[in-house]
Amino acid sequence: MPEQYLEEHQTHPHPISPYEQKLSGAIMEVFGRGVHDLPGLVDGLNGLGLNAPDGGPWTADSLRDEMRRLGD
Repeated sequence: MPEQYLEEHQTHPHPISPYEQKLSGAIMEVFGRGVHDLPGLVDGLNGLGLNAPDGGPWTADSLRDEMRRLGD
């Protein structure tokens, strides 16, 4: 059986922006703390001082909206 692998950016149609790199790094940092639920992720992003796109704190709705936007 061939070895499975995931190519970085394999589903991303264009280069990753600095904003996307910062957000993904922050999400991975929160996940690395063992947090894997939406409320915990929102709290973790806010605790890192990373603002939502509107400049305010993250909410569950703003994080869902941003993930949806980035996934298009």
